[in-house]
Amino acid sequence: MAVPSLNVLVQAGFEIVAVLTRPDAPVGRKRVLTPSPVAARAMELGIEVIRAAKVDTGTTAKIAEFDPDVAAIVAYGGIVPRAALGVPTHGWVNLHFSLLPAWRGAAPVQRSIIAGDDVTGAATFQLEEGLDTGPVFGTLTETVRPGDTAGDLLERLSISGAVLLSQTLSAIDAGQAAPVPQQGEISLAPKLTLDDGRLDWQQPALALNRRARGVTPEPGAWTTLEGQRIKLEPVALRPDIKDLPPGNIRVDGKSVLVGTGSHAVELGRIQPAGKKMMSSADWARGLATPERVVFE
Repeated sequence: MAVPSLNVLVQAGFEIVAVLTRPDAPVGRKRVLTPSPVAARAMELGIEVIRAAKVDTGTTAKIAEFDPDVAAIVAYGGIVPRAALGVPTHGWVNLHFSLLPAWRGAAPVQRSIIAGDDVTGAATFQLEEGLDTGPVFGTLTETVRPGDTAGDLLERLSISGAVLLSQTLSAIDAGQAAPVPQQGEISLAPKLTLDDGRLDWQQPALALNRRARGVTPEPGAWTTLEGQRIKLEPVALRPDIKDLPPGNIRVDGKSVLVGTGSHAVELGRIQPAGKKMMSSADWARGLATPERVVFE
């Protein structure tokens, strides 16, 4: 999510003295140590990279060596302590993917989709010790489309938000920035856990549709069958089917339907335990008696 902001700030002519990001992490079956996407892009641009899991005393001292005017922060995922907040002349400006004070926290887009918001957006604000509580420099809005997953919406916001961040930093540089205190109803967006992806078939279809989209791609929607966890891609609404009990499956041609607390939903792709992702129709063909299969 930070790469578009880095690209836009470089294109706008800002002098990027360093990029702070998480340490390289093992990726794939061979667990090859791989830099974060923003670290990889910074290295392509010849920008120094500070790798740190948290902003501790050593990291703060390293940042101070660059004597930065301002620190732009995008999806870092760590707490910036008071000692580090005062290092840049103009502090830290956070690009957050919600319309603050709505959805303060680590998963604003995901929680917004799960809650059924029609409109979300992004905001730039002055980082302070509270959780996303600082005064706001600017905002933009983004419509949540009916089929949007969290990944879809985050991708769009990361691009439009990069422009907002650049505009905010330009205003700070020109001495024209005027952040205003947050106003409105506060809601929290804690980090998603694996349990957040579990689909409860007793719930209405619309709630299941929103939850599945909100947890895609991570941590992913899932259910269980005979005690085995099965991963699901987002489900489609089928209001024309109202006679399926919650969790019960029906195969209708190439469509695989599941009952909910209201009307049915249609499965997209599905990943049974120990297998690759496949179409729900292919999965259903492997069932001896699909009409007797019930998701738990």
